[in-house]
Amino acid sequence: MKKLIFGAALAALSAVAAAQGQVNIICSVQAEWCNMISTVYARTTGVKVNMSLKGSGEALAQLIAEKENPKTDIWFGGTGDPHLQAAEQGLSAEYKSPSLAQLHPWAQQQAQQSGYKTVGIYSGPLGFGYNTELLAKKKLAVPKVWADLLKPEYKGDVQVANPASSGTAYTMIATLVQLMGEDKAFDYLKSLHKNVSQYTRSGTGPIKAVARGETAVSISFVHDGPGEKMQGFPVETVTPADGTGAEIGSMSLIKGARNLEAAKKFYEWALTPAAQEMGAAAKQFQLPSNKAAKLDPRIPDFRKIKFINYDYAKYGASAERRRLIARWEKDVNSLPK
Repeated sequence: MKKLIFGAALAALSAVAAAQGQVNIICSVQAEWCNMISTVYARTTGVKVNMSLKGSGEALAQLIAEKENPKTDIWFGGTGDPHLQAAEQGLSAEYKSPSLAQLHPWAQQQAQQSGYKTVGIYSGPLGFGYNTELLAKKKLAVPKVWADLLKPEYKGDVQVANPASSGTAYTMIATLVQLMGEDKAFDYLKSLHKNVSQYTRSGTGPIKAVARGETAVSISFVHDGPGEKMQGFPVETVTPADGTGAEIGSMSLIKGARNLEAAKKFYEWALTPAAQEMGAAAKQFQLPSNKAAKLDPRIPDFRKIKFINYDYAKYGASAERRRLIARWEKDVNSLPK
């Protein structure tokens, strides 16, 4: 009898769980933001959220490995290039959200270019981070344009990530190629190499090094600066006056997802102003893609930044990314300091 009652209770519990559902998410933004959206979504909907935190490169590698038997339903955040590659390789599902019209044109363009297999959820400009105390101590000027980073006085005082592992650094290469032309961009990167003390694995590594006084200048997404400043570090950011690129952080539904309907509901929720405002609440200051989202004053003012006309479709393609990174390894990273 006890077994029967216990069995019935288990069946009832599993029926409730099935009704509310679950969703498996790879999250490629910072941990605090991932944890916040996971907790709030689970509490407000009753849906069980299984979330794993992975950088965008690692996330793409997992989706490729799981292609025949996907264990992920949705991929949230991270630079847009790997999301475009996932779309190109048939790893993500086509989905035209009814919320698209509420989004900024750059977010809608990301969706159109991928055949509606990904969508822009935030954007952040590339620029320079600098330690105000170190610059003053070393009598160094604040860099204003890309060429400033080549000055001999910056030798050993610049950090940038490695483009083989970092979307931030790949965005830098693609930006410079579009700004200068490919050969001139690689001449620039070779000259910059002499001043770089370290190529970090992660895109946020250089600005953290700036914050802690380990280097004077970083090439970083400028939205990574305010969080360091909030912790009391002497960090400021600037965007190059001669033009820069921006990342479009993206979100994709996975083709063959086991919990597709639950994933679509999360996707729609993640495009709402309230959900997008959680980025700033988690000390991340990208520009949200929903035009109605309230903007934290620490989010960069895009109207004051000179942007290049960044070709996300071309530079988000797998073959182009592989080619440019291979050229960087051969022409730049192999050089002595």
